[in-house]
Order: sequence, then structure tokens, then C-alpha cells
Amino acid sequence: VLFIFHFLINYMACCNKLTIEKMASFAPVKAKMEAEGIAPSAISAFESTFNSLVSGNTGIIPESTISPAPDLVKTDSIEIEPNTELLKETVVLKLNGGLGTGMGLDKAKSLLKVKGNDTFLDLTAKQVMKMRKDYGFEVKFMLMNSFSTSEDTLNFFAENYPSLRGEKGLEMLQNKVPKLDATTYEPAVCETDSSNEWCPPGHGDLYAALVGSGSLDNLLAAGYKYMFVSNSDNLGATLDLKILSHFSAVDAPFMMECCERTENDKKGGHLAVRNSDKQLILRESAMCADEDEPAFQDITKHRFFNTNNLWIRLDKLKEIIDKFGGFIPLPMIKNSKTVDPKDDSSQKVVQLETAMGAAIECFQGATAVVVPRTRFAPVKKCNDLLLLRSDAYSINEDFIPELNPACGGKAPVISLDSKKYKLVGKLEEATVDGIPSLVKCDRLTVKGLVRMSKKTTFVGEVSIKNDSSESKLIPTGEVKDATLDLTDAVGLGPLKADTVKSAPISGQKPGTSGLRKKTKVFMEENYLNNFVQSTFDAIKASGTDVSEGSLVIGGDGRYYNDTAIQTIIKMGVANGVKRFWIGENGLLSTPAVSAVIRERTPVWQKAFGAFILTASHNPGGPEEDFGIKYNCENGGPAPEKLTDAIYANTTTIKEYKICSEFPTIDIGTVGTTSVKGADGSTEVNVEVISATEVHVSLLKTIFDFDSIKALLDRPDFTMVYDSMHGVNGPYAKAVLIDELGQPESSCVNAVPKDDFNGGHADPNLTYAKELVATMGLDKKGNKIDVEGPIPSFGAAADGDGDRNMILGTQFFVTPSDSLAIIAAYADVIPFFKSQGGLKGVARSMPTSGAVDLVAKDLNFELFETPTGWKYFGNLMDSKDIYKGKDYTPFICGEESFGTGSNHVREKDGIWAVLAWLSILASENTDASKPLVTVEEIVTKHWAKYGRNYYCRWDFEGMDKAGATAMMDKMRSETATNTGKTVGSYTIATADDFTYVDPVDGSVAKKQGVRFLMADGSRIIFRLSGTAGSGATVRMYIEQYEPSKDKLNMVVSDALKGLVDVALGLCDIKTFCGTETPTVIT
Repeated sequence: VLFIFHFLINYMACCNKLTIEKMASFAPVKAKMEAEGIAPSAISAFESTFNSLVSGNTGIIPESTISPAPDLVKTDSIEIEPNTELLKETVVLKLNGGLGTGMGLDKAKSLLKVKGNDTFLDLTAKQVMKMRKDYGFEVKFMLMNSFSTSEDTLNFFAENYPSLRGEKGLEMLQNKVPKLDATTYEPAVCETDSSNEWCPPGHGDLYAALVGSGSLDNLLAAGYKYMFVSNSDNLGATLDLKILSHFSAVDAPFMMECCERTENDKKGGHLAVRNSDKQLILRESAMCADEDEPAFQDITKHRFFNTNNLWIRLDKLKEIIDKFGGFIPLPMIKNSKTVDPKDDSSQKVVQLETAMGAAIECFQGATAVVVPRTRFAPVKKCNDLLLLRSDAYSINEDFIPELNPACGGKAPVISLDSKKYKLVGKLEEATVDGIPSLVKCDRLTVKGLVRMSKKTTFVGEVSIKNDSSESKLIPTGEVKDATLDLTDAVGLGPLKADTVKSAPISGQKPGTSGLRKKTKVFMEENYLNNFVQSTFDAIKASGTDVSEGSLVIGGDGRYYNDTAIQTIIKMGVANGVKRFWIGENGLLSTPAVSAVIRERTPVWQKAFGAFILTASHNPGGPEEDFGIKYNCENGGPAPEKLTDAIYANTTTIKEYKICSEFPTIDIGTVGTTSVKGADGSTEVNVEVISATEVHVSLLKTIFDFDSIKALLDRPDFTMVYDSMHGVNGPYAKAVLIDELGQPESSCVNAVPKDDFNGGHADPNLTYAKELVATMGLDKKGNKIDVEGPIPSFGAAADGDGDRNMILGTQFFVTPSDSLAIIAAYADVIPFFKSQGGLKGVARSMPTSGAVDLVAKDLNFELFETPTGWKYFGNLMDSKDIYKGKDYTPFICGEESFGTGSNHVREKDGIWAVLAWLSILASENTDASKPLVTVEEIVTKHWAKYGRNYYCRWDFEGMDKAGATAMMDKMRSETATNTGKTVGSYTIATADDFTYVDPVDGSVAKKQGVRFLMADGSRIIFRLSGTAGSGATVRMYIEQYEPSKDKLNMVVSDALKGLVDVALGLCDIKTFCGTETPTVIT
């Protein structure tokens, strides 16, 4: 019975296998690759591998079919005169396609720091430059990047080695191939992230990439004959002129560098001779049958392994590729994975790869040489990384790692717990206090979680274990020939990090201003924690060392602010942060956070970033909105690359870290709280700082406070600044009352409240009702009768203090006009005048073109960007960060009441108010003359430049599906609408705004549907991503009027015809059920 049962099982398995082989077709795979634009050579190569898979070829090389490789020439024994002329015909190529996912990395592995602050790529670049200097010849250098490493790598070279980045042909892009369904062998599908459907085809793709990219033909045409190839993580593999000369002398088409196998190498592939044709071949572990495993691991029989340092004759390579119809048929390597590498429950797939060393069997006359171990120093595990980072290795004058002579010629053997230290992040946590000395160590074995220190010296053989769940400190000083059990050692006490299980929560994608949701959503279990942990993981992965410098935390004081701050502190400690700067009472305006990051000293404590707890102008309170955003070390919002990484982390998070026993910090008192670990190994400092000091000090260096005070002290000048119970109140009082000596009455609603006193802290004509009425206007900007005198100047701020509204006596200044006028008057502000005047201006695309006219007149650089301050930040940092053109000093603004300059990397409401006071002061230097008003300044500006009649209609709380469908319909009709006549207007261009950043080259698409009329008028539609719930449709209307006779029209009358056209084009009544906006600005 058992015999029959096993027979049936095997029979069914064979039938199933035969069915797959019969049904599996390359056609859908080919179609997918062609649709992606994959080169024909790569498709042909993959088809060969695919056919090998479906044919039932296991790739196994039986022991009986091979013989051991013969004795090989040792390069140390080669006696040959190095021929420098060969350098003219030689190209050096580094394989740089790996992400290092096996070590927990999600960026180019070569960007991992390996020695001090130097990454693999740093040392590679320095090796190339040193080689060129030594040989007196510009040896050609290339990289083969993958679709996953290209952007990071090229950005790295552009920022750090621009001369290399500028070389023609630096990059050759590795192909990508589809992952295959493990059952059907059809292309796999990943609904959550389509990029997961692709994988690198292994470094065997080198040959297909050389053909498909045209690099092979280009190199041959340029006279190149030899190529030296090695992995980017093998810093010992450099161009050796003696080996090159030997390769040329033996006239081999292909040469592999091998090392002699040791016990540590017995599980890796080896070189052999195929019995049938006496051809050298490479047998990897995946090609060995189970019964042949003892022979495979016999290092006395199979003595040599491939270092992946290869020498190739390019002309011979061309011949072989042509022979096989455009590719090299390499043995298949089959890997079983899941389509989402971070989700073990996702679809089972097969990833097919090939190895470039396997091509040795394709070259008749191929050979191999034995090289010293110094030419094989890859970093595959955290054991290797710890050793390389330690004092056991140094970097020599050729930028090659070499063993410290004090090691006696033998490197220490490192064995870290493979379960605890598989990932680089875990090693980073264990060595946050430095790398211990290993130069006198023979063997180090670690089992369990430990914390190391640069104050520890290992000598001889040391074994350490810790069976507890808490990481324990290895004693400092000399640890010699010892076996240590740290299980019962004292731990960190209040600094102990707990790991809490969690799971992804949908909808945590940050928008242009962070993540915003209803407060009750943030208060749900793990909601805030998941996002904060995802942010810490992303910023650490980007290369930021959170253990150095300070983390700033503050917000606009809205409900849940105080609780969130304590949570972030506890999670920050668990993630390695050693110093915090917290705004007094948890308050810091958004521009003040940027100022603190950029300006606060001492330098050794300089902030590396900040969490800002704000939903900006959105309402606050337990039933309203809460938000969180992260700003980087330049003081600006996290770039899209970082926010994308944060979001990706939120979709895969499984746990977060928090120091549950860390004490609650009194954030109401300025001062420092120091908390030490129970074992005395570390200390965390939480400093509560003045919310206003740094920002106000910065503003005093920008503006002439004396001239502003002279204006404010005039008997015919009065002003009122409405902070709308947001965070701006303390800043308004610090400037106007404390610095400029004005009465308390000049600051209204200046006490921050967690619900903004039940109001909507959005500085516009609709929501700043109290101020608007005080200034003699209604919510449409029309004049109204007011009892008593009206102030000369009025201003309002939003919840987090980054927005502003400017008013004169019964006069509203649009944000677009405000930006243009500040730019025109920039020289009255010392910050600009002392630097030679304003150089550049920028506006968001929906903002009116008023500032464009000023820029053209005064010869300023002008930029039109998507909505979002981060785009302005790139322009401001063009020189300092990107080594590009200097556009500063710089002014920028958005129609949504945001204005600022390069003094910080956020819009700055109080800065705009002081700019306007500076303008008024410059026009009122003679106190004996009548006051020149806000209205007079604006009308004079219109008389010179013309007027951009402009308004914005906000439809808040719209159904998101309906609003999205409306936008999609307009996008789909851009081509048909172009050239169409609507009403009295002709649509010259209808499009969806796309922005190519002039600084970093990034592309932002779908930034707003535009209807650009032939007469210069504009209609624009956008969906706002900053609301806590629902969707906000923004409709922008602009019409330029140059005629001096038409400068004083009522805005609604001037734009009525264009508004009617806009409502017809969008059909918002059908999609959203209304044509009545909630706010008109």
C-alpha cells in the first residue's frame, strides 16, 4: 500500500511538472519586458534562462561529470615587466547593482559607510583618482548600476565627485527581469507595489547590458580591448598592472581571479574542469546535488573559488555574443522568494539569475590565476563589516583596506549571532558608542544582544553571551581570553528600549505638509507610534546618525500636542537619540523650528532634524485635526524621497521601539533633564528651550528694528496683529511688545489654545473674522462701516505661524500682490541689501504672475514651482547642498498666504509682517508728512506693473471620489480643450502641470490642471492634500489688466466671466454637488 501511495504521489508530481513545462510560455514574459523597454539582448538572455527552467533543467552539475581544476599560476610568482601602454586599452568596471537586502539595506549597498565616514563608493572613487595619478593616465572607469541603485549612486557622485560624475559613459544600467509565479511561471503581480514585480537578473547580466546599452560597441570603437570587472563591495579588487600585463601576454579571452579555499570557503562555489570537453567551469552551491555535498566541500579536492574579479577581452566577447545571436547562454540559478520581499505571506515567486563568472565555460582558452586574499575582501555579513570598521584594518595610501601589521598577518575571526546581527541596523545599534579594538583579538564570538564601545579592547579569544531579551553592555577596558555571561548584568533601566509588536495601518502617506488626520485617528492604538517609527527608520536609512546632534520637537499647541511629544521623546530614546530640544510648553512655530535647526548652537549639538506637530491652518481640538511632519537638517520639510521612504515603511511595519520607563518630561519649564542608564553606560539629555529666542534673534539680524520702531511710534500709525490663538502669539508679543515697545493691544488673540478658542486659525477674509471687521472689511473684502478709528495696518497668522494675511485700512492685500511688492521693495530690508540685493524669486504655480512682472523688470531669476515649500528649499540650497548655482538671497511665496525668504526653509508669517512694516517705514521716513498707507503702496505698484485680478475658491469637505473623478476628467480632456473657445476666451493651452526641478532634476507630475487663455488669463484646479478629512478642491482664477483705467474694479466683477467659464469646464456641480465655495480669497 505504501509503495502504491508513493508511486501515485510521484506520478502526480511528475504530471503536474510536465503540465507546467508544456503550458509555460515565454510570450507573456517577453511582452512585459518589451512594454518596459528592456533591451532585446536582455530579453534573449532571459529567454534562454527561462527555457532552461521550463525544460526541467535543474542546473545541477554532478560530481561525476567534473574533475578538479589543475594547478593555477599564482600572481605573486609572475615575473613580467608591467606594460603601461595597455592602460590605454583598458576599462575598469565595478558591479554596483546590489541593494544589500540580505543585510537589511534598501539603498545601494555601496553607500554603506565602511571606514570612518567613507563608503564603498568613496573609497572606490579615491582608488580611481589615485590610480590615474600614479599611472599618469586617465584610465576609463565605469559602473554597472541597477534600476534600484542608479539614482542614489549618480546623486552621490554628483555631490561628492562631480568630475567623475561628468565623465561620458560612467554608468551602464543593469537590466531587470520579471519575477515569475512559482506555479505557472507567468510574470508575478504585486498589487501593493508594482516595482516588486521586477528583480535584477544577477551579475551575469553584465554581458547583455554591455550589448543592450551599446557600451560594448562603443568601447570597441574607441579602441578598448581589456575590461577588469569586480564587485563594488570588494575594495581589494583594483586594477593591477602586473596582472593586466600577464593577461595580455597569455592572450587568453577570459581570465578569472581565484583564491585558495579554506574551511571558511567550503560552502561557496569552486572552479572545476568539465570532463566532456576539458573546459574550465564554475560550480556554485546551488548546482550541487545533495549526495555530492561532501565532495563539493572537500577543499583539498576542489581547491579554488571565484573572487568575481574577472578579466575579459572585449573583442572575444563580441565574437561569442554574435555567435549566439546577441547573448551568452549562461547556466541558470533559481531562487525561491516572495513577490514582496518584506511580506513572507505574499505570492511565491521564482527569481532567475545568472553569474558572470559562469561565462568562463563559454570562452575557449579561458584561464584562471590564484591571487592573494588581499584582492578578495568583500563585505557580505555584519561580521565582515565590524572587522573592516575596526582597527584591525586600515586604509593605505592607495585607499585599499589592509590588515593592521599588529594582527600578525592573520585577521581576527568574528562570529556575531546570525539571528541578532543579520541586519546592518542591528549592528549600528550595538556599536552606537563606537567600535571596540580588535587588533589584538584572535577570535570574537557573540551570542545574544550586546552593546559595544570604543573603550573596549578585545585580546586573544573572547566569547560573550547574553540570554536575556535586553541588550547588555560589554565591559570597557581590556577583555582578554575571557568567556563572559552578561545575562544577569545590570541593564539600561529607564533607557531600556522595548519592542512592541504592531502592523501596518492604512492611509499614512504624508502629503506636502506631513501627515494630517482627525485627532481621534492619531489617538488610536499605534497610529502615532507607527508613523514615528517609520520616520526614524527612514532617516537612519538615509545616513543620518541620530545619536549625534539634537532632535527638535515642538508644535502649534493643538489638542494632543503634549501627549504626542512625550511619546516621540520615548521613541526617540529607544531609537538612539541622545539629545532633544523641546519648545517651552511644547510650542514652536513652524518657521521657528527651521530657525532652531539652522541657527541654534553649540555646533556639536546642532540639530539633525525635527518633528513638528501641526495641522497648520486646520481647526484643532479632540474632534478636529492633528498632524505631524519631519524637517531635515537644512531646516526644510522632508524631501519627497524621504517621505516616500517613510510611507513605504508604514506599509510594512511589524514593530516599534519605545522606552516605556523613560520619565515624563516637564515641558513647561526651561532647563535640562538628564536621564542616565542604570549601568552608567549612556545618558540622554532633554532640554526645554525658549520657544521664541532663536527665531526672534534671527529676525533682528534681518530687519532694521529701529526704523520699524520709528514707524510704529508715529502718532498717526496704529496696528493690530491677530494670532488667532495659535502658536504665533508668543512670537508676536516678543517682537512687538518686548522688542519694539508697543502696547499690549497691538497683539490680539495671542494666547495659544489647544482648540484655537473654537476658531479656524486660517488667516483669510473668511476665518479671520475679528481682524477683518476691525479693519473695516467684510469676508469678500468689501468696505463696511465701522465705529471708531480703523488701524493703519493689520495682520493675521495661522495655527503654526507660517502663514500671514496683510491688511491696510479697509484694504486687503492679496498674497500674490504681497509677494510681488515685497520683492520690489527688497532693498529696504538689510538682509537683502547687505548681500548685494535680491537675486531670485519663486512662486507656486497657482500663485498669480504679479511677481513675474517684478522679476522681469528688476532682472531677478524667476521660478514657477508646484505647491509645497520643499520646492523653494531646493532652490535656496542649490549652491550649499547641490553645488549648483547660487540663487540667494531669495524670496518666495504661495497664494495660500505663505511668504518667506532663505533665512529659514519654511514660510514665515512674522517675517512677512516685518517685511511690510519695513516697506511702510521706508515710505514714511519723514514723520511730518502724511502717512503713506498700505493701499497707496499697492495702488502705486499696480500703476507701474498693472494688476493681476485674482481669486481662489475653496470647496472644502468634498467627496474625495467625486473630486478625483472631476480632476481625472479634466486631465483626459486637455488635448481636446486646447484651442477651444469658451465664452469670450480661447484656451491656448490646457495641460496638467509638470515640474522638472532645475536643481536636482526630479520630476513632479499631476501638480494641477491648467487652462491658459490666449489673453494671458488663467484657470487652475488642484486637489489639496493638507485637509484632515474629505477633499478640498481649489479653483484659481487670474486675469491680467495693464490698463490704468481698470485698476480699481471690484475683483468679483472683473473675474465674473472667467469664473463662469471655470465652473463650466470643471462641472463641479455634477461631480461634487455644489458650485458654492466655502471660502473665497
